[in-house]
Amino acid sequence: MGALALKEGLSLFRDKRVLVTGHTGFKGSWLSLWLHMLGAEVTGYALPPEREQDHFNLLGLDNIIHSVEGDIRDLSCFINTVEEFQPEFLFHLAAQPLVRLSYEEPKLTFDTNIAGSVNILEACRQVPSIRTLIYVTSDKCYKNQEWIWGYRENDELGGHDPYSASKAAAEIVFQSYLACFFNTNDRLGAASVRSGNVIGGGDWAQDRIVPDCIRALQEKQPVVLRNPGSTRPWQHVLEPLGGYLFLATRLHENSKGYAGSWNFGPQAESLRSVSDLAERILKCWGEGKIQVQAQQGAPHEAGLLQLNCDKARQEMGWSPRWDFDRTVERTALWYKEVGQGQPALTITRGQIQEYMKELESNHD
Repeated sequence: MGALALKEGLSLFRDKRVLVTGHTGFKGSWLSLWLHMLGAEVTGYALPPEREQDHFNLLGLDNIIHSVEGDIRDLSCFINTVEEFQPEFLFHLAAQPLVRLSYEEPKLTFDTNIAGSVNILEACRQVPSIRTLIYVTSDKCYKNQEWIWGYRENDELGGHDPYSASKAAAEIVFQSYLACFFNTNDRLGAASVRSGNVIGGGDWAQDRIVPDCIRALQEKQPVVLRNPGSTRPWQHVLEPLGGYLFLATRLHENSKGYAGSWNFGPQAESLRSVSDLAERILKCWGEGKIQVQAQQGAPHEAGLLQLNCDKARQEMGWSPRWDFDRTVERTALWYKEVGQGQPALTITRGQIQEYMKELESNHD
């Protein structure tokens, strides 16, 4: 895809009505700002942010887009919002996103990630203004065999922990709606998307390696690692979001040609251990120590996981741009600059602009 085609593709969002569920979350706030920068009229639907320091609050996003506080488990409230806004694009990111919390709150996890996702699909079935659905699940929707090669879109779904199981179930529900309702609707293009372990500025969730590292560094404490040898496909938040945006433009043009499931993962060199990531963060930060502290009786977490993204590369021309070092550097820089008092909105906008410029230059 050439730079001109790329610009024209993203320009599709100008003056379009776009609804983002989960806009108060980490990925959702980055996506909502990016869509706003592309000229879209954005409405977000989500629970209120959990912390004062969440990315949504630091951006002042409620002053930039239209923000609706609501629960995706409440079908009538969500349908009313969709019918009032009449969006053309819907990006579904709202979820209970934490593996360890899913052990503590399994019902909440299943209710949110399965029943809540059914409500999103029902809205797409009932409201004719929606022409494009990007339905976000997770790389953990695959039945983890601890393989050394990446999972493809047609590999078996499944999950040991409640979070992974809920995402696998959400994918099965999506496939049912696609086969029974969406494939016969010529106006609606729908795709499910699966990405790797996303990092970037503004994530403050508990039991995630980057926020845990940053909190320890800010408090001058050692970074404690539970599973230092576990490997993950680390990628900057802008990588999968860029994939979602590109896929949405293609679905808009060809609703059936790009329907189905898509992986958006990093380059193979970004499959690194938790220890590798923590060490790189400390190097970028300029100080800090690591302490390994295995937990007795800790809940099961997968040790090896990566995605095969050949489909996105070959059929859509998408490929990741930032390598592991660049990803970690940009992430650590965001936290460092915000900690020094620079506006989060300025830094986030700057990184989005930087990423877009590289996409254009790399496609020439």
